[in-house]
This record gives sequence, C-alpha cells and structure tokens, in this order.
Amino acid sequence: MQPDVLAFDFDGVICDGLIEYFQTAWRAYCKLFKPDSLEPPKGLAKQFYPLRPVIETGWEMPMLLRALVSGKTAEEIIPGWPTLALPFLEETHLTQAEAAKILDGERDHWIATDLDNWLAQHRFYPNMLTVLQASLEKRPTYIVSTKEGRFIQQLLKQSSVAMPAENILGKEVKRPKYETLRLLTASHMAQTKIDQEAKGYPDPPSIWFIEDRIKALQSVKKQSDLDHVELFLADWGYNLGPERQAAQEDNRIHLLSLDSVVQRFDIV
Repeated sequence: MQPDVLAFDFDGVICDGLIEYFQTAWRAYCKLFKPDSLEPPKGLAKQFYPLRPVIETGWEMPMLLRALVSGKTAEEIIPGWPTLALPFLEETHLTQAEAAKILDGERDHWIATDLDNWLAQHRFYPNMLTVLQASLEKRPTYIVSTKEGRFIQQLLKQSSVAMPAENILGKEVKRPKYETLRLLTASHMAQTKIDQEAKGYPDPPSIWFIEDRIKALQSVKKQSDLDHVELFLADWGYNLGPERQAAQEDNRIHLLSLDSVVQRFDIV
C-alpha cells in the first residue's frame, strides 16, 4: 500500500548539509571566541560531523566546536548536551538568542556575498533525488523543512528536480511541522470532498512523513487528529543510535534505511 501524499524533511533526509553546517559554525566560532588562527584545527570537521545530531538550535553549533576544541570527547558530549554547552555560552557573555543571531548573521553574509559557493557546500544522499522526482510524478509530494524554501528550491533546481514552489514548505511558513501536516490533511480532504460526497465527509488522506529527527516525529504522534500520518525516521540523517533504537521500539514510528527507501516507496 502506498500513500496518497508523501512529505519529506529536507536536511538530513534528501540533502546532506554537514559541510555547510560546519563551515557556518566555524565562522560563528571565530566571531565569538576569536581564535589565533582563522583556519579550523585539523580534524575538527571530522569530529563535528557525527555529533551534528545533538544540536537542536543554532546557538549550539559554535558551542559544539568550542567543546571539541576544549578537548571534550563524543562520550562526554552525547549524553550531556546541551547542558554541557552552557559554560561555553557563558564565555561569550551572550544569551542563546544573541549567539544564534551571530550564527545566522554569518550564514546570511555568506549567502549574500557568495550564494553559489554556499549552495555548493550541500550534497544529496544517494538515490534521494530519484525518489523525490519519482514521487512527484506519482502523487502530491511536499517538502516540510526548517530550511528556507527559496534555498531548497535553488538546490533542487541545480539538480534538475522541478518541484512546484508551493509544495516546498520551509522556514518561512513559521509553524511546527505537525501543523503543516494538519494543513496538508485539510487541503487534500477539501480536494476529495466532491468525489466522496456520496459517503459523507471525506476520509483523511494517507500521508507518509519522512524525517530524521525523532523529536519532530514524536510531536506529530502527540496530535490525536494526525493518527492517519505514517511516520518514518530516516536512519541516514542527523540522528544517533539511541534515537534509532527508540524508533524501533515505537509502534507509530518506522525506522527507514537508505538501502530500502527505493523499494519501500515503490519507486524503480
């Protein structure tokens, strides 16, 4: 059985933005901590990449670098984050919001001064552009993301994926992902109401939502009116072993591997 509607997160599901995350975090780190060299220490990026899943909000990104530069290990960081980040934030004498604003400012400056270079720091996970394109041809397909929709559109366009702008629901919509899924449900119910008038109010569409952050999926799960949404955790994205284990133990959340995604979504 296949869904009526398919919704993808973007970063960590379709697009791998780890290179950009590290470089933006390093730019903010230099602004906040003023290291002797503007070149990141050798090996720092490789330490950062597998720990990206611990970060929930932007202010934490340069703090993770500060923790690593200060000698903190993955074994210390994973269970203790983000509490572990707070002493590093105190070094800056800034609030979380102020530190996040500096990070956003560094990214905005990079985008404004060299958009092509910024876009070039993104990669796509194997097969995921094929999956997205094939889904677009089969059913209503959306991207539900916290990344700005205009950048998603540019990244897809560069890769020859033609996705309608109205199907890309990014940071600019300013609402939780579960609310976006609620609105997609209402929209598709309205479209099918005429066809289903004979049996009364239409049934909600079958929606599948693929996300790499288990907390986002758990937030959807808490919405009693979204029981018709099938939830998938992308194990190739920004998540850790305990989160993948939690998905396996949850009867509402399906753990999805990159190897099986083509078969699971009946795309050949």
